Amino acid sequence: MDLVLQPHFHDPATPSPYGHVAADAFYAELLAAHEGLDASASALLDARLVLLLANHVGDLGVLRQALSLAREAA
Repeated sequence: MDLVLQPHFHDPATPSPYGHVAADAFYAELLAAHEGLDASASALLDARLVLLLANHVGDLGVLRQALSLAREAA
C-alpha cells in the first residue's frame, strides 16, 4: 500500500462530489478540539491523535512514507 497524497476525505453523512467539504469539516473539528487547551495539552492532543491514526493505518511502510514527507517539510 502506498501513502495516499491526493485529497481523500469523505463523509457518508453528508455526501458531496467535492472532498474539500469533508476536509473543511475535519479542520474545523480539529480546531474546536484544541479550543481552551494550553500549549502542553494541545501538543498532547496532537500526539494522541497521531498515534490513534497511525494505529488505524497500521501499515509500517505507509507510516514511514508519511514520517519522511512530514520531516522534509519541517
